[in-house]
Amino acid sequence: MQTRVVRMSRVLTLAFFFFAVGREAVHPAKAASASSDRVPLKKVADIPMPGPAVRFDYQSLDPSQGRLYIAHMNADQLVVFDTKKRVVVANLDGFRRVHGVWAVPELGRVYASVTGEHKVAAVDMKTLQTLARVGPINYPDGIAYAPGPQRIFVSDEHGNVDAVIDTKTNSLVASIPLGGGAGNTVYDSGSGHILVAVHEKNEVVAIDPATMRIIGRYPMTGIQSPHGIALDVSERFAFVVGEENHMLAVVDLTTMKVLATHPVGEDPDVLAFDPGLKRLYVSAESGNVFVFRENGKSLVLEGTMSIPHAHTVCVDPNTHFVYFPLENIDGHPLLRIMEPTTR
Repeated sequence: MQTRVVRMSRVLTLAFFFFAVGREAVHPAKAASASSDRVPLKKVADIPMPGPAVRFDYQSLDPSQGRLYIAHMNADQLVVFDTKKRVVVANLDGFRRVHGVWAVPELGRVYASVTGEHKVAAVDMKTLQTLARVGPINYPDGIAYAPGPQRIFVSDEHGNVDAVIDTKTNSLVASIPLGGGAGNTVYDSGSGHILVAVHEKNEVVAIDPATMRIIGRYPMTGIQSPHGIALDVSERFAFVVGEENHMLAVVDLTTMKVLATHPVGEDPDVLAFDPGLKRLYVSAESGNVFVFRENGKSLVLEGTMSIPHAHTVCVDPNTHFVYFPLENIDGHPLLRIMEPTTR
C-alpha cells in the first residue's frame, strides 16, 4: 500500500460513485444516507503509539497470543502491541519503509515487508530478533502464508509479480508474473489457493501454492484497479475493492463471479472481516470507514464514519474489537480501539 499519487481519473469520480456497468450514478452522500443516522462503531480506548506522527500501514493479529503487529511505515518501525493489557510491548527499529506484515503463529514468526530494502524480514515472535531478510523483491507490499507448502507469498506491487519465499530455507524461490501491479495477496483456506488482486488487469488471480503456478484469472466486473481483499471463508465470499472507482465487489468464491458492487470511501485500501458477527470493515485513504453486514448472499450497509488517517483496519474475531492506527491526532500517533454499537 504505497502512498498514492492522485490520478486524473480520480477527478472524474470525486462527485459520483458508480455501480456496476450500466447502472445509474449515485452521489456518495446519497449512497450513505440510509445509514447516516447510525454510528456503527464506538470508541473503547485511544492508546498512545511510539515514534513520530507519520503514516502506518498493514496490521496482523495473532489472536492466540493477543499480539497485534503494526507496520509504522514512515517511522521505519514494527510495533508490537499486547491486545489484552493494551500496551506496546516492543517498538522494533530498522524496518525501512515497512508496508506489509503477517503473523504466522505455527512457525513462531512474523514476516514484514522491508520495502525500502526490497526485502522481507522474518522475525522470531519470542525474541523479536530478525532471523533473515529475503530478497530482492522490487516493491514488497502485502503478505500471505500458505500452510501446506509453508511458503510466504508477497505482493510485488511495482514488479508486477507475486514473490514466493520458502520459510524452511528463508530463500526467494519464485516470482510469478501477474501481468500488472500486485494488489493485496491472501490465502483462501477453503480452496487452498492464493488470491492476488491485479491492478491494470482488473482481475483476481488464483495461484496453486504447491506448484507456484497461476490456475485461474477472474475479471472483477465493475471494479477498477482492484487492491484490497478480505474473505469470508465459511460462506465462500471474497470482498475486493477498486482504488480507481471506489467500489466494493462481493465475489462468489465457488464460481469467482461478481455478485454485487457497492460504493465505498475514496481510494479504499484495507479490509477486515469479522467472521463471528459477519461484519466487513472497509477503510480508505480518505478516512471514510464503511461497515457492512452480511445478509444471505448480499451486504447491508450498517453505517459510515470519518476517522482521520483510518486507511488500515484490523479486527479481533474473539473480542470483536476493531483497531485503527492513526498517524496524527493532535500531533501524536495513536491506536484507536473501537467496538460495534450493536451486535
